Amino acid sequence: MEPPFGVLLGLILAVAPSAQSCTCATNKWTECAEDGPGNCTCRLVGSNHKVDCSALTSKCLLMKAEMTPLKEKRFQGRPHGLLDNDGIYSPDCEESGMFKARQCSPTDTCWCVNTAGVRRTEKGDKSLSCGELVRTSFIYIQLKHKKRSGAFDVPDLENTLKHLFESRYQLHPKYITRVNYDCPLIQIHLSQNEAEKSKCDVDIADVAYYFEKDVKHDSIFHSNSTLTVSVNGDTLDIEKIRIYYVDEKPPEFCMRQLATGISAVVTVVVLTAGFGITVLLVLRWLRTRKYEKVEIKEMGEIREPSLQ
Repeated sequence: MEPPFGVLLGLILAVAPSAQSCTCATNKWTECAEDGPGNCTCRLVGSNHKVDCSALTSKCLLMKAEMTPLKEKRFQGRPHGLLDNDGIYSPDCEESGMFKARQCSPTDTCWCVNTAGVRRTEKGDKSLSCGELVRTSFIYIQLKHKKRSGAFDVPDLENTLKHLFESRYQLHPKYITRVNYDCPLIQIHLSQNEAEKSKCDVDIADVAYYFEKDVKHDSIFHSNSTLTVSVNGDTLDIEKIRIYYVDEKPPEFCMRQLATGISAVVTVVVLTAGFGITVLLVLRWLRTRKYEKVEIKEMGEIREPSLQ
């Protein structure tokens, strides 16, 4: 005997809200499914990595997911890869979600990165060895807000940003060491070393990545909502963001690049000096030649009357 139509409809309506609620609030790059009553399991696109939706996803796993082409329409937005001086690449991640110390492109060009996934060495081939994953312990976030009639109150702005980073990105206020404001520029200093970071603490590199995506209107959160920040009722409208990373150890390519830069400057100076000296010699020669011609002409005029 077939169940009445009303019973079937009731079951469908009961299941629908449950299916819709099975989403990952902190990561839109996931596929979620119920594997039991009230139990929702979400896995990351591209790596099939199980995601803890109560916390932020690591930057490495996010970059990998963003590089995965979207084959189905149910995902929101479009994938955006990381575009920097090294171009777009899909990173290699540890099981923990951290970046592997050595990253390689499909053309077997390799380089070493820090915990924020930023290159910190010269590029090489597959023989390149990266001894350790160097920690990014300081991050400076520089913001510029749109023009307004007056500047924000500094304490109010600082409290607003600290509350934002704690409530939205789960970052403890102790890791925000300073907020500088010189209208319209804002600088946020994040500091977190290996010794003070516990397993429950979110990494400042992940926080900076989530925040950058929010500012650029490409939110990682499932709601994909636009970031709205208000300071005492006045909207903080951010138009530019730039992030600087400082590692616990200095980058290994700095001195080589500095030497190359100095060499280029010296070359330019030498060429400029050589050109200047050449011009001076030519001008001196032309001036001397003109003087000789004038002297010969004057001598000729002096001798003419004596011949008469």
